[in-house]
Amino acid sequence: MSLHTCVTPQGGFRYLIHDPHFKVKNLREKDNIVSLGECDGEICDNSRNFPPADINVQQADRIYEIANAFPFKGTTFINTAWADPVAENPAEIRLPAAKDVSLSAAAARRPATDLDTVFASLPEPLLLALAQTSTDPADLVRLARQCCEFVDDDNGSPLGLLYKKDGRGRLRAIISNFELFEILVNNPFLPGEYKEVMVLRPGAQGNSEIVGEWSAAGGKSHIFEYLRRNSYIPWGHYAANMADDAVRYRIADLLDADMSGLRHLYYQRTYVRLAVELGLKIPGAGKMIEPVRLEEMRLEILRALKQGGTLRFNSTLWGWNFGFDCAPTGYRLHASHQQIHQQFALLPAMVPVLVNSEPAGDSEAYGCGDLIRDFLRRYHADTGQRFFVDYIAAIRANERMDDRKDREKSLVVYEDENVMLFVPKAQTSQWELQLMTLRPIGNILEADQKTRNSLDYAMLTALRVLTGLGARMVTSIEYSKRFTGEDNDQHLLYAFLPRMPESPGAFSEQQLRWIMGHFPEDFAFACRWRMAEAVNQTT
Repeated sequence: MSLHTCVTPQGGFRYLIHDPHFKVKNLREKDNIVSLGECDGEICDNSRNFPPADINVQQADRIYEIANAFPFKGTTFINTAWADPVAENPAEIRLPAAKDVSLSAAAARRPATDLDTVFASLPEPLLLALAQTSTDPADLVRLARQCCEFVDDDNGSPLGLLYKKDGRGRLRAIISNFELFEILVNNPFLPGEYKEVMVLRPGAQGNSEIVGEWSAAGGKSHIFEYLRRNSYIPWGHYAANMADDAVRYRIADLLDADMSGLRHLYYQRTYVRLAVELGLKIPGAGKMIEPVRLEEMRLEILRALKQGGTLRFNSTLWGWNFGFDCAPTGYRLHASHQQIHQQFALLPAMVPVLVNSEPAGDSEAYGCGDLIRDFLRRYHADTGQRFFVDYIAAIRANERMDDRKDREKSLVVYEDENVMLFVPKAQTSQWELQLMTLRPIGNILEADQKTRNSLDYAMLTALRVLTGLGARMVTSIEYSKRFTGEDNDQHLLYAFLPRMPESPGAFSEQQLRWIMGHFPEDFAFACRWRMAEAVNQTT
């Protein structure tokens, strides 16, 4: 069935199952092993984040992929690592009730004799609001000391954190208030020595291995590539994070070389994975692949595909959540942290299908670029025209809808010979910008080095423009054509979606990828449970 729906003509539900297992080429050149702090009285370091060789992920978390009943509403992904524990007791599905808040009562319980007592007396919402909005480093240091435990030097400056091992032997920082902790490390005014040990030092955020690295501009630009094994994106994903010695909390601080590096790691990982699938020779492990050699690899991959090579993974996923905010009530207003990073993955071409738990062949895995592909087919069938040719022509011939001849009429923000950055006629965010290639280049495999350079520069231009206007949170996503399949006039398209104060969101949702931590049947049970509970309370 070609329709993107979970409903079958036989009255059943169809869904895809991802059982990820994969190998990862380690392209990191150097180790940066340092102390993270102490665990059980002994120094613990980040050696787990610097594997010496390639990585073999034999069994990552199973993920179920379910197309929405209505194709225009996208696809849902259920991660069993989250959903299985919920299934054991679905009656526990609920958000905690809001706590009573009274600053007067809190102060009365602990009469304020000094600032430490005042801060310790603050109710939770005020703590979170202060952590989010304070521009005073002294405030933030006090809050940091309240939510986690530090290893200090003789002068009281932080050297690291105190850690403990969980039930599975994994190293975990001792954090008493994780929400407060996370908000603090996203506040640019937290002193650098605290940011370093709490979140920026490699390994401070967990076990994820560093498998790639970029360094340029005389050492001023430095980026690590982290592997996320058990990802909400099936088959794992990668994150290109600014390193601890190249801290960027604002787009204004982002160098041209930084954007080149963030995107280079995306191109490099994609080309390497495709080359491995096609049996092509890979440059020596343990170092970054230079741009000239990367372009040679791209051409080799295209030749191999033209000669009949096949791919298990034939589509890219790329996204960027810039900025962070959190309401005092605990509601996350954006999905990411301000220390700049981008995420990317490859999507499988075909995945096993089940209908009511019975095998039913294979089906194409979901990618948001397919929504454009499917529309292009319908547009051509209805009009006989190529959509992107008409779209570019419409942008160039644009006229104002209010018929004001004395006002600007151009939608174009920036353009070169390869790409156009423009305001879409129908914006889905109040300040949405879009970027597209001017020729039928549908993915980063079809994009030569000049086109990639143009894309990178235009992306940075888009973010500089939006943040220059005051945007503090921007979601960016890629709509790409699959590497294999029928040829069409699909153009690579990016959307930049500022999160305005009234309308937050994140890149998964903008791609119509809905990530769930429970099975729908368990949530239905929880609803019935609460319904019965409500009935009992009224009788």
